[in-house]
Amino acid sequence: MNLREFLNAASEKGWLVRINRPVDPELELAAVAYALDGRPVLFENVVGHSGWRVVTGVASARKHFALALEANPGDVIFRLAEAQAHPLPAPVVDDAPCQEVVHRPGDLDTLPILKHLPDDAGPYVTAGVAIVRDPDTGLNASYHRLLPLDERHVAARLVEHRGAYNAWKKTERDLPIAIAIGLPLHVLLAASMSPPAGVFEMDIAQALAPTPLARCLTNDLLVPAEAEIVLEGRLTHRLAAEGPFVDLTETSDIVRQQPVIVIDAITHRRDPIYHALLPGQLEHKLLMGMPKEPGIYAAVREVADVRNVHITPGGASWLHAVVQIAKRHPDDGRRAIEAAYRGHGSLKHVVVVDEDIDIFDPNDVEWAIATRVQAGRDVIIFRDQPSSSLDPSARHVPGQKSRSDKAGVDATIPWDAPGGPSHPEHFRRIPFPKVNLADYLP
Repeated sequence: MNLREFLNAASEKGWLVRINRPVDPELELAAVAYALDGRPVLFENVVGHSGWRVVTGVASARKHFALALEANPGDVIFRLAEAQAHPLPAPVVDDAPCQEVVHRPGDLDTLPILKHLPDDAGPYVTAGVAIVRDPDTGLNASYHRLLPLDERHVAARLVEHRGAYNAWKKTERDLPIAIAIGLPLHVLLAASMSPPAGVFEMDIAQALAPTPLARCLTNDLLVPAEAEIVLEGRLTHRLAAEGPFVDLTETSDIVRQQPVIVIDAITHRRDPIYHALLPGQLEHKLLMGMPKEPGIYAAVREVADVRNVHITPGGASWLHAVVQIAKRHPDDGRRAIEAAYRGHGSLKHVVVVDEDIDIFDPNDVEWAIATRVQAGRDVIIFRDQPSSSLDPSARHVPGQKSRSDKAGVDATIPWDAPGGPSHPEHFRRIPFPKVNLADYLP
């Protein structure tokens, strides 16, 4: 389902919040959306942008993805893994809703771009999926925050040595680029994944749900036809200051010299909906973390009977994971920890639990740590490991990979303790019997 279809379905379930009073995109709208984080919110009266609506929070809960994919929330990881393993060519269509209205050249001042926090460098496009063509590996889709410099130029944060950055570094001339905003949830997920070079993320999206593509008007790139907005332009080799900006860990990122994009055209649907993703909040975290879960799952499956994986919001949906296994061997917990780091190199802390623990309930995970862990036996320290640039406590040297100490916690039932694998009752939570409350309450 596209974005509008999702909003209709969310409204039917009572999830959608509609804000009809005027809201200013400079700081006010983000503050209201923050107060409602976890729910889709549609702002229908945006100050200074008549005819435009802004939506936040569409990707802020697993149940939203489950609704869009017609799956159970706990099964989304398996749908992602299957789509990544078996991508399908996305069809190209001639009649694209994203091109119902055309502005050439485009004026960025038309868009209700939010300024989120007072210390940000300015308003930021945060939910834009950029599509470029690598001269060696073909089309690539990825997220990049965009800082408008004027009505036709933005500074784009390109993470070093990743898809768009690599394509840009290979070209001496301007690199054609298209940025799609207001996308179906399955497209948002696919664009968050990191498939092998040569696999187009939109083909992964097609394996999740129908994903028609359209050819841009000013270049030969392909964009999701059901996007609300598309910015067409050129990624230049001119640099400009980008930042500060509050990032995934809810701490302020530094100022860098980043490439400038020239906007040649803006196309959009009639009555367009601009998607604003709150930096560092649930939507940002889920889109960062969930697509990495299949990689951890696959790596752990090589060494243990893994049942599920959760990259947790409390760990910025990037640095912490909980892995659920069916323990078959005394060392399965340790093996799962080591494999998890192979599946997602940015992990800082990982906890491994048994099948009786709900990995989506932080209280349940903490209970397992409290009742099944002895630090000297079950906590494994890995010193000075390659890590994530998003971790403010890591050791950062310009031009080098960030490094950090890491820890794994084996919170499975210990097999060498009283109770052991044959008598695990010693480690099980004892439930109260269930009653029918209707028999006791008026």
